[in-house]
Amino acid sequence: MKSLFYSFSIVSFILVLTHISFLQEQTLNDQDNVSEILERLGDAPVSHKVDTLASEVASAEKGRELVLYGITTDVFNQKTKKQSKHFVCTSCHNIEREDPDLRYSDPQARLEYAVQKDLPFLQGTTLYGAVNRTSFYNDDYVKKYGSLVDKAKDNLREAIQLCAVECSQGRKLETWELESVLAYLWTLQLKMEDLQLSEEDKQSIENALNGRANKDEMISLIKSKYLQASPATFVNPPEDRKIGYPDIEGSVENGALVYEKSCLHCHEEERYSFFQLDNSKFSFKHLEKHIPQYTRYSLYQVGRYGTSPINGKKAYMPNYTLEKMSHQQMEDLRLFIETMAE
Repeated sequence: MKSLFYSFSIVSFILVLTHISFLQEQTLNDQDNVSEILERLGDAPVSHKVDTLASEVASAEKGRELVLYGITTDVFNQKTKKQSKHFVCTSCHNIEREDPDLRYSDPQARLEYAVQKDLPFLQGTTLYGAVNRTSFYNDDYVKKYGSLVDKAKDNLREAIQLCAVECSQGRKLETWELESVLAYLWTLQLKMEDLQLSEEDKQSIENALNGRANKDEMISLIKSKYLQASPATFVNPPEDRKIGYPDIEGSVENGALVYEKSCLHCHEEERYSFFQLDNSKFSFKHLEKHIPQYTRYSLYQVGRYGTSPINGKKAYMPNYTLEKMSHQQMEDLRLFIETMAE
């Protein structure tokens, strides 16, 4: 009888604990992953979760090495073949947040933020939060890559491979390398604090997590706080390159920031380019001379069209979309170059 009572007490205690646990409030914290909160609210998981069965050797650390250095070690602890002889991911992409407000793609706000955080001002979108996006190589990238974007525009794995082969002019990643890069990108996912939610928003989301508010509405609210894709609008150089973009007055100070954070990032000491730039009069004179011309040294030409690989040199310059460098910033850069060339 005592044994039966004891067993009944144990079961009752477990049921009480279970009930208390069930009733425990779900809380919202600044360091919570956005993707996890969305899934807890009932949103469908993204398709690019890491395939942990892909290979025993895949890891976020190996992915970090591939992103930063283009090389890592394989299952035998041997160095892999360099992914590209010309670029690494960070040639064109930051790995830190680069927009002060994730709802907008504002090139001037991004430039000022880059100065504040000591980041380069680059053509590619930051890899920070890449796993939270649902569209890649969207908008005008089809003009550059044609049908190659068909598989990549809504598939992060395909987008990474397109970047590896076409953008970096390198080799395709092996499966374990690809999953390693994905694993690393997941360490760069958005946190709830990145969304700059109001206290009212936070409370509403917390209420939804506990069944006291509409979950679908909160999913929409969260997704409204950051871009689901990085917009990309390709634009042409000005019709008359001697005049430049009309009705825009340049700023020497802002142009100096563009030159430092963008041009010198790739061209200083030939970091990613065979064309070297510095702060010498010679560099500015050369750039000034080519401004109105139709050459690969014209800031309008390379800024808006980029350059193509040439014989013996597969490295090239990607173009700046309107969202990555505005017409105003192009004119700022021009005025700075002309001023420094005097």
